Order: sequence, then C-alpha cells, then structure tokens
Amino acid sequence: MTTTTTLQVRKDRLSDTRWVQTADAPLAPGQVRLRIEHFALTSNNITYAAFGDAMAYWRFYPTGDDGWGTIPVWGFATVTESTHPEVPVGERVYGYFPMASAVVMTPARVNPGGWNDGAPHRAELHPVYNQLTRCATDPFYTSDTEDVQALLRPLFITSWLIDDFLADNDFFGARVLLLSSASSKTAYGTAFQLAQRDGIEVVGLTSAGNVAFCESLGCYHRVLTYEQLGAIGAETPCVYVDFAGNDELRRAIHTRFVNLRHSSSIGGTHVEHLGSARDLPGPRATLFFAPAQIKKRSGEWGAQVLGQKLVGAWQAFAGRVSRPDAPWLVVDHHRGQAAVEAAYAQVLAGRGDPRRGHMLQIG
Repeated sequence: MTTTTTLQVRKDRLSDTRWVQTADAPLAPGQVRLRIEHFALTSNNITYAAFGDAMAYWRFYPTGDDGWGTIPVWGFATVTESTHPEVPVGERVYGYFPMASAVVMTPARVNPGGWNDGAPHRAELHPVYNQLTRCATDPFYTSDTEDVQALLRPLFITSWLIDDFLADNDFFGARVLLLSSASSKTAYGTAFQLAQRDGIEVVGLTSAGNVAFCESLGCYHRVLTYEQLGAIGAETPCVYVDFAGNDELRRAIHTRFVNLRHSSSIGGTHVEHLGSARDLPGPRATLFFAPAQIKKRSGEWGAQVLGQKLVGAWQAFAGRVSRPDAPWLVVDHHRGQAAVEAAYAQVLAGRGDPRRGHMLQIG
C-alpha cells in the first residue's frame, strides 16, 4: 500500500512543523490521485499561513486537527490514478496543492483548459484557487520554465492586479508609490508593471542588506531603507503598498505622511511583526484581495481579453527575470523531508538571498 507524506505547521506558531503519513485509500468514482512533482516556496506561502484563518487558506487542505494546518503551494503534478473518464492517467497539471507528496481531487467542470476540484469542502472557497490547469493547453506553459512559473506566476498575477487596481483608481490622486519589502517577488513584480506607467514614482522600501539587489533590478526609481522615510517629504501625496505586514512600519508611514491617499495591505513577509491596522492616522489600511480584481476585470473585459493581457505581461516579465546575462531569479532545488523543512525555516525567517528561489520536492 502506498502512502502520502504531508508537512503540517502549527497555526499559532508557524515555526513548529511535523510530518504526517497517511495510507492511500482506494479512489471513489470520479476522483483522481496526483503525484505532486515539485512546488515553489516563497514569502507568499508564509502570507497564506499568516492569514490562514482570516482568508480561509487553511480550509483548502484541512488536516482534521484544529491546531495544525497545511500551507497551500503552487506547483506541478501528474495524475497517477484516475476514476474520472475525462482526466487521464499521465496528464500534467499546474495548480494549488498542499505541501505533500500526493493529493486526491474530484474533477468538476472539466474543459479543454482544465478543471476544478469539486471536493465538497472547497465549494465555498474562491474558485481561482480551485482551478487545475492542463499544461498541454496552457498558454503560460513551457516545459523548460516550470520553475519560474511555479515561483513567480501566482505572485506576478497578484502584482499585475495590484498595478491594474491602482491605475483603475488613478492611483488615488497620488504619484508617489511606496512599496515595502521591495526585494520580495510580488513587490518587484508590481514595480516592474508600475515602472511602465508615465508620471509615477515607485519607491522601494527595504532593509539595508537588500538595497543593492533592489537597485540592480532597475524597476524602482528610488530605493530607501526603512530608516530613510525622512527622505520623502511628509506632505507628499502618496500611496502605501504594504508587502511586509510590519505593524511598526505601517504606523510610521501612516503617522509621517499627512497626505497618504491609500494604504493597501498585500501580505505578511515579516510574520513576527504582524499587527492590527486599527487606530491608524490617515486612510484605513485595507487588505487587497486579488480574486476580487480578477472578477471585476473579467466582468468588464471578458475572460478571454483578461487572459490575453495577463499572458502578454507574464511573457515580458518572465523574459526579463530569466535573462541569462543578468537574472533576477536563480532557482535552488530541495528534495526530501529534511531539505524541505530547512527551506521552509529559511523562508519563514526571511533569511537568504532575495535573488534565489526555492523549488521543493517531498518524494
């Protein structure tokens, strides 16, 4: 009998982990079993855990133990067993998986582009995370760029939507945009998009050790350390895009900038400093939820036009990120339980070279 190995984390102390092995039960009619080949681990996954209860991320792959959760990840998998007539064994898909060696799903709404996981517990969860994409028909997919796709594709789609949301609102009347955690992949993807717009100054905020990396990207007009907020005039009309989730930094920005026009919280790379957004001066800090902007644009443009825009932007970004003479991203591969745990601890702690990305494989 085969088994599935899963990494679980304590919901109230994300540094605590455990491995759980479960025997693989026979498939019910209409189910498939997928071997998770490899998946990306980034600060975005830490955000899923940090907001696991508030944004229902823990509910995608419930553990049956309220104290422990499975962090969702983006990656590639192959169908190894199938009792579904429209999903064959051997098919390769891209999607949102658990940190595990395998997973059982119930394909629903099967079409040439992919299918949804129709498991009952996912019925109320956002469909963006329930979609499995067939690699054979995916316009984003090339076999030689799976690592870049897993690491950057979901982050870049969020980046693209942040840029689109801000432009859709005319940047709330501001022309200076402050991006925290500027070395993070979602932040520099957003900066890459914003840098293509006229009349916008994109300021990256980062730690002293990451200034050189952020400057080397060329998509920030200025890069400042968190201690250099004084370099920007206090009366400057600006927008704050918070990728860090650092309560002290958020409060400092809300307090200093008397013409702060909008404050958007994207994620939480600084988990130890996550805090409340209540009682802040200026505009209310609001959580940006990418699927809401997708829904808006799908309604206005249609899914086909939205897809074309995303694919075009992705190809430009992926080409720049992977440029051989000056890559923004160098991929490290980790295989086996010990290596996966070590990579998780490193990403959770916010350590390491921002130019490196982590691809993990449990089995």
